[in-house]
Amino acid sequence: MNKGSRSVTVVIPARYGSSRFPGKPLVELNGKPMIQHVYERAVACRAVSDVLVATDDERIKYAVERFGGRVIMVTGDYRTGTDRVAAVARIFAGEYFLDLQGDEIPLNSELLTDLIEPFLESGVGIGTLKRVMDPKEDLHNSAVVKVVTDVRGDALYFSRAPIPCVRDSPGMEAIGGLHYIHLGLYIYTKETLLRFAGLPTSRLEDAEKLEQLRALDHGIPIRVWETKHASLRVDRPEDVSDVAERLQQYEGVRRELQNSRVFFKR
Repeated sequence: MNKGSRSVTVVIPARYGSSRFPGKPLVELNGKPMIQHVYERAVACRAVSDVLVATDDERIKYAVERFGGRVIMVTGDYRTGTDRVAAVARIFAGEYFLDLQGDEIPLNSELLTDLIEPFLESGVGIGTLKRVMDPKEDLHNSAVVKVVTDVRGDALYFSRAPIPCVRDSPGMEAIGGLHYIHLGLYIYTKETLLRFAGLPTSRLEDAEKLEQLRALDHGIPIRVWETKHASLRVDRPEDVSDVAERLQQYEGVRRELQNSRVFFKR
């Protein structure tokens, strides 16, 4: 991990309770709890100074400690994961805090770098990532959040609905360069993060169940950068087998590439 002058702390909020999938952070994916997959990829990022899990549950705390991760108990009635991250920011020193959702598994740690590096140069208060949409799976899936940005890259809106609507597209297919999914990670300056946590829940946030709309509703811009790196997300129990299989495929390809590099170095 980078120990440079600009401190970026990754906080992974992980609660046990979930209306759709209780205990989700502890679901086993190829011999490891999901929270471990997320943690290990964050630790591997060269742009990160520190990584810790913020949880309200002893079972998650124990699981993180078992694999050697850093964890802090943050109990209380927090509205969202970002509010839990803000509680950590009140305790820990640091200039920048990255909120990495505990069910968003980066397949490559460079995904985090794609957010951190441009953010540190931007001067904005909140940043996040988008990726070109898979037209077959994502456009009409309400579990997949979509984002529309302006010409500068600032978010205009986030929604579970298929946005933007292409009036003359009969099947409402996703169009490259127009339809993007939003990824579950945000980076904040400490000042902006604490300001965000102090705001009341907005009507849009409550309607869509998307915490980032609180910022837009209160006039705080969110800069969005594009990444081409893949990630896997677990929303419901029925996602587990598919995510485990895709993780296994990715790890197999990665090992083959590493072995080929060793062979050619010889």
